[in-house]
Amino acid sequence: MYLFRNLFNTIVLFVLFSTSLFAQEELALYPKGTPGALGQEPKDKPSLFIYLAGADKATGAAVMICPGGGYGHLAMEKEGTKIAEWYNSLGVHAFVLKYRLGNPEGTEYQHPAMLNDAKRGLRIIRSGAEQWGINPDKIGVMGFSAGGHLASTLGTHFDDGRPEAEDPVERASSLPNFMVLAYPVISLNTQYVHAGSRQNLLGPTPRIEDVNYLSNETQVKPLTPPTFLFHTDADTSVPPENSVRFYLALREAGIPAELHIYEKGRHGVGFAPDDPVLSGWKDRLADWLRNRGVVAP
Repeated sequence: MYLFRNLFNTIVLFVLFSTSLFAQEELALYPKGTPGALGQEPKDKPSLFIYLAGADKATGAAVMICPGGGYGHLAMEKEGTKIAEWYNSLGVHAFVLKYRLGNPEGTEYQHPAMLNDAKRGLRIIRSGAEQWGINPDKIGVMGFSAGGHLASTLGTHFDDGRPEAEDPVERASSLPNFMVLAYPVISLNTQYVHAGSRQNLLGPTPRIEDVNYLSNETQVKPLTPPTFLFHTDADTSVPPENSVRFYLALREAGIPAELHIYEKGRHGVGFAPDDPVLSGWKDRLADWLRNRGVVAP
């Protein structure tokens, strides 16, 4: 009887532990149904993949990661999972955003679906800060390429939430406390635009008002958060002028910013694990996070 009881308790604990892990693996942004959904496939159900830092390392900081892919697909492994694991090694909780995507014909999702997903993701993290042991004033956003455009859009088109909302998540602010932009798409109305990202985001015939509104170097606000930018001079897909223009806009607004442009390196390198020089950009990022008090010295 004693052995049976112990075995039963072990099974119960295993089931509870496994259920807890599964529940934290992927979290739907809209558990009651995605507003404006075009279907019921996985692509119509945006979510957060949760990577929690170990309790012995956790700093109370968190980051939401927006993988790139030209607003047409998501580089979830290279610009999501790998990045989240690195943040965990620094004691930062990471949440990888699976946001809705468009296509060149304009028959899939378009703006503002992507921005709405990013806002909702950050609100979920902030409203669940106590549950995850997060300081609500240490929640950042990071984005790569088109994901960098989405992250910078969040940092320039944020809101304070709706205090009257029935859903407590919607009452939370969508303002990130810091931004990290890796070879980001920034401008949609200059010769430096990544045409594919613009077309997938706004359709084949975008309105000039939308193009200007989402050229984020023109949208920096006084509350736009401190920003770290990384690019390469050799990037021909998303020219480094995107990062330079955003850096100058931040500087003009008096917002702390740090910009690193490496001479060599193609677009979409992620952490560039095979390049001993270019891979050093993540070390510069770690230094910046320490200087800003996001991670421990």
